[in-house]
Amino acid sequence: MPTWFEYEFMRNAFVAALLIAPLFALLGTVVVSNRMVFFSDVLGHSSLTGIALGCLLGFADPLWAVAIFAVILAVLINFCKARTRASADTVLGVFFAVVVAVGIVILSKAGGFSKYSGYLIGDILAVNKGHLLVLGSLLGVVAVYWFFAANALVLMTIDQSLARTRRIPVFWLETSFSVVLALVVAVSIKLVGILIINSLLVLPVAAARLVSRKFSDYTCGAVIISVVSSVSGLICSYYWGTASGATIVLFSAAFYGVIAGISIFSKRV
Repeated sequence: MPTWFEYEFMRNAFVAALLIAPLFALLGTVVVSNRMVFFSDVLGHSSLTGIALGCLLGFADPLWAVAIFAVILAVLINFCKARTRASADTVLGVFFAVVVAVGIVILSKAGGFSKYSGYLIGDILAVNKGHLLVLGSLLGVVAVYWFFAANALVLMTIDQSLARTRRIPVFWLETSFSVVLALVVAVSIKLVGILIINSLLVLPVAAARLVSRKFSDYTCGAVIISVVSSVSGLICSYYWGTASGATIVLFSAAFYGVIAGISIFSKRV
């Protein structure tokens, strides 16, 4: 048995990595295909405001405030995108500026920001059995959602007009996906970190997309790359003494770099 597996905190972190990786990979396929990368980044940074509101409301664990605020924000952004003439980037830019500023202002009052700065980089090694139960439940919810909504999501990704002709409620489908994504981001933020959570959503999926022709291959490839990157990064961070989340991101980036290099070289040949 490897030495790192002798410690309970590493075993918990290992299980957490196995739960988070497929979550990010499944949702990341739609995020990348629908050009929602900026949207997921806004959700990640909105955690600052969620934490701040949790503190003001007296929440013992700001996780619940983060989740509630992220869901409300996701629905509000989707509504504004559908009902205003402004471009999606403009709407997202406005919300991004507001939520980050509000969060920083509240948390920085009386020097309180430093107390919650750990959320910026996350700490998967601090995961406990309660976190694992929440992550496992969330993975089950996402799996059920994916089972029923995957075909509609794929069609919406290909062509929204075509999806509407097939009587798919695009607005409500987008909203439901936004809510699921908001929950996953909110629950994972303490373990992964605000600064890098978007990278974990995007990099494995972007790498898989380079070598996939079918959406099923694309999804499976993203899950495999995400799981391998998460486990490898976690184990190496233990031996290197580095931040686990950032190390996992570097492994995901390495996968993308190698696959992109092979793709470029093969096209030239």
